[in-house]
Amino acid sequence: MISHIRESGAGSGAQRCPGSLALVPRLSEVIAALENLWPAERAESWDAVGTVVGDPDQGVSRVLFAVDPVQEIVDEAVKLGADLLVTHHPLYLRGTTTVAASTFKGRVVHTLIKNDIALHVAHTNADTADPGVSDALAGALDLRVVRPLVPDPTDPEGRRGLGRICELDHPLTLRELAARAAERLPATAQGIRVAGDPEATVRTVAVSGGSGDSLFDDVRAAGVDAFLTADLRHHPASEAVAHSPLALLDAAHWATEWPWCELAAAQLDEISDRNGWDLRVHVSKTVTDPWTAHAASALTDTSGAPN
Repeated sequence: MISHIRESGAGSGAQRCPGSLALVPRLSEVIAALENLWPAERAESWDAVGTVVGDPDQGVSRVLFAVDPVQEIVDEAVKLGADLLVTHHPLYLRGTTTVAASTFKGRVVHTLIKNDIALHVAHTNADTADPGVSDALAGALDLRVVRPLVPDPTDPEGRRGLGRICELDHPLTLRELAARAAERLPATAQGIRVAGDPEATVRTVAVSGGSGDSLFDDVRAAGVDAFLTADLRHHPASEAVAHSPLALLDAAHWATEWPWCELAAAQLDEISDRNGWDLRVHVSKTVTDPWTAHAASALTDTSGAPN
């Protein structure tokens, strides 16, 4: 949990807490701060970001960050007494004709509204931000970010963009890098899958939080030793290793994006501190990765398939 309460500063519509100099900001003020970090216009055209539920005039004193806007997280927000839930994944990525509570997404909406909890989403606009999702992933693994993997052409400083190209502080074998990822990222049933020679030396790594097999051309062009991402499919991965000695590390989607929650919470916490807001910022540690178990194969000889 991250929290700050300060006794200075002012906001245009914030209300002072009774008996305190700290300010309770309105939702519109907090959203304005979040939009400054992750402008909606920088999201992909297919994406659905921004505020999904919430009254702009309601006060916000407690915020919860999470990856997924699922019922388990919403129930956690209710129990916490949160006024605002910020998630990375959208609730409605595609259109809908109903928010009936008989549907699981409709139930989420009903729970949020009944408990006066706003929902705000930062997805691809957080992926390409500076710092963004892949910066947080690199930071979790103690990798030094060199530049974006796919630079944002609208950024004259060349800092925004999708994915990051990173350097290790000292060379590791692929096996050691995979072990570091397994240790540093949140534990999931999948763990870390590896493609490549486990004893190969790795000095440079491309990382991309979330699904990354659409980036193989960019990764190869970058000339890195390894690529760490999530949701790698059989055919793109097979073609990638056939084209070059590139090593692959495939983590769970949720695990590669969760570090962003801590980064984002720290950013909002700093804004709260600067503005003197009475704002407590929390990060959910609930694992919402959909995979719940893993049965390791007993086959250790990979020279052939079983008869």
